[in-house]
Amino acid sequence: MKLPRDDRRSQLLDTALRIVREQGADELTLGTLALRADVSRPVVYDHFSTRAGLLLALFQRLEYNYVKQLRQELSVMPGELAAVADAIAAAYFSCLSNMGQEGPAIFAALQGSPEIALQQSRMLGEYVTIVALALQPFSSVSGETLRLLCTGLLGAAEAIARELQAGKVTDTEARTVFSTLIVGSLRGA
Repeated sequence: MKLPRDDRRSQLLDTALRIVREQGADELTLGTLALRADVSRPVVYDHFSTRAGLLLALFQRLEYNYVKQLRQELSVMPGELAAVADAIAAAYFSCLSNMGQEGPAIFAALQGSPEIALQQSRMLGEYVTIVALALQPFSSVSGETLRLLCTGLLGAAEAIARELQAGKVTDTEARTVFSTLIVGSLRGA
């Protein structure tokens, strides 16, 4: 069935996520995607010329959804640091639970390529910028120092996320600890 280009791309990304969820990222190739989506290989290659391009598109989709959720959480800007920290933590871990095991599998599959690393850095930079802007009213440090602090907080969130995914902590514990780290970092800076 002929679909508009954007709809076909969305269908291919949905199918690719299902492949990663059900079989793992190693099984995701342009050929397996064509078979599962019931389209010809040229259709898939027209949208994603390489496996790395497909993985990057999946990563971008997950990041877009995360940034969208973060902005929604912060759209009604609370007046207290603890409330802002709670909103940031809620957005991070809600997105993590929504993306399931596909997210870490996609992130792992993307490791090693300088081109991919540059794109990941750009997308993570957007997250840091949003968080720094949300925390700026509560900070006494310069913009660059706050940005670096937010980069460190993102690293902490990623470490907490690994503990959550390994089943070592609950979602509530992860959110509470991340929120506490945010508040403590700003009060200590």
